[in-house]
Amino acid sequence: MQNQPNNRRNFLRTTALATAGLMLGAPRLSSAPALLKHYNKPDSLINGVQIGTITYSFRSMPDQSAEATLQYVLDSGMSAIELMGDPAETFAGRPENPVDRSRLYGLFRKQRGEEGLTEDETRELDEMRAEMDAYNKEVAKWRATADMNKFVKVREMYADAGVNIYAFKPRAFEKDNSDEEINFGMQAARALGASHVTLEHPADDARTLKLGKMAKQNKVRIAYHGHEQQTPTFWDTALKQSKGNAMNLDIGHYVATGHDPIAILKAHHGDIMSMHLKDRQTPENGKGNLMWGKGDTPIGDVLRLMSAEKYKFPATVELEYDIPEGSDAVKEVARCLAYCREQLTDGKG
Repeated sequence: MQNQPNNRRNFLRTTALATAGLMLGAPRLSSAPALLKHYNKPDSLINGVQIGTITYSFRSMPDQSAEATLQYVLDSGMSAIELMGDPAETFAGRPENPVDRSRLYGLFRKQRGEEGLTEDETRELDEMRAEMDAYNKEVAKWRATADMNKFVKVREMYADAGVNIYAFKPRAFEKDNSDEEINFGMQAARALGASHVTLEHPADDARTLKLGKMAKQNKVRIAYHGHEQQTPTFWDTALKQSKGNAMNLDIGHYVATGHDPIAILKAHHGDIMSMHLKDRQTPENGKGNLMWGKGDTPIGDVLRLMSAEKYKFPATVELEYDIPEGSDAVKEVARCLAYCREQLTDGKG
């Protein structure tokens, strides 16, 4: 009876370790800290393919802070992301935007439509544009002296939760952005732990030459995204101009142009830093952006090719189809991840 307390303690300790999975295969206890580090954290690395998401996918969610965005990522099951600029920049102290952007973008859409704007709406849009110009100048001043340690804190917060930031997409690389802002965006990407920044291809050879050189100086890559202007030769000039330039292929948009994503993957996998996933239809079928599995984009074939050939770039879920009633962006990103997992494991994992 003298040993009963010790036996009870040993039993409880052994049970706790077994529950955490630390005694499987009788590993040494020195491995426990490493295993605990990954306990209860997301894992979207599937058969060698890193599935991630761009945080633009969560644009419909109410809170766009860095903390809320991290929770959306975790709830969707993702362990890697392409981070949009707003969550990180607001965390780092960027001045608050006084303009209602949803209203601004709504007016832009109406202006492009057949109906056009009323006289009052035209005046409202002009006023909002002036406000945005003033705000952008204020942001440019802030970026010139932004504290990179704040971006390091974002990286640490996400990493502690099990989420890797592999790409950064701030609005800092447009023609109206200064060289100081471009350098800021690239340095912030490095502070976040990202290997590259992403932006829409500017369709300007002088611009891609400049950005590629600046990327090399900042020791990051700059990966150009494309929509329906993507073709097999879309990135050729930028890639020849600088080793700093790279590709951010979007296979959904690529299919909507009538091209085969498998062919460009085989030809350019070494030039791709990250790749967007969505399920669009071919031109013959209407180019629709559909729930995954209902369009013409060979998402499964692409993922299996990546796994078989051991391509190292991540595949990024970009949620752009209409969210079904009763669902939300987090649930739909999780649905897309489940689709990827099914395609990569053939129902076995």
